Amino acid sequence: MSKTLPGAAGDLAETYPSVWSAYSDLGEATAKAGGLTERERRLVKLALSIGAASEGAVHSHARRGVAEGIPTNDLQQVALLAIGPLGFPRAVAAGTWISDITDAE
Repeated sequence: MSKTLPGAAGDLAETYPSVWSAYSDLGEATAKAGGLTERERRLVKLALSIGAASEGAVHSHARRGVAEGIPTNDLQQVALLAIGPLGFPRAVAAGTWISDITDAE
């Protein structure tokens, strides 16, 4: 499992496979609980990660967004939308975290 998951998430998945499996099952169940598209769910998760100020989660959801074909401009727009509710500094930080991924692609 850790071969497909970077960093600490991969370490946790390798060390506690049953915990990772339960976490993955929960994620699948929540994805199926409503009518959002895969793209909408990814952008919402990116926004929530920005709101939580979780650099690792922003990296993860930006990486997945790129892999799913979401344009860089759309990912960056999520950071810009954070200006109003979260403030300029948080939005700028989020934009740099997204760029860490998109500039590497």
